Amino acid sequence: MKIFVAKLAFKTTTEDLQRLFEQFGVVESCRVIMDRETGRSKCYGFVEMPNDDEAYKAIVETDDTDFMGSVLQVKKSRPQAEKPQQEIHKRPYRPHTPSKHE
Repeated sequence: MKIFVAKLAFKTTTEDLQRLFEQFGVVESCRVIMDRETGRSKCYGFVEMPNDDEAYKAIVETDDTDFMGSVLQVKKSRPQAEKPQQEIHKRPYRPHTPSKHE
């Protein structure tokens, strides 16, 4: 099961998050999401646990609890909705013609 963890402290690392969830069972993967431009945490992450019973227990036990100075929001992750393909309409090229005011 994939678990969404929100409101992480900026200092929380992937390793910290993994250690928290390993208390409840096997963690298949774990990741704190980072901002590409700043390199800082976006304060949320995902944890995958292969055993649903352990995952549900982890959700119940960690949701609305203090972790590293921040109160977590933990829930089952929803599947990412597929984005519909947008049709691109190309307009013919028209060179810029200056207006009277330019």
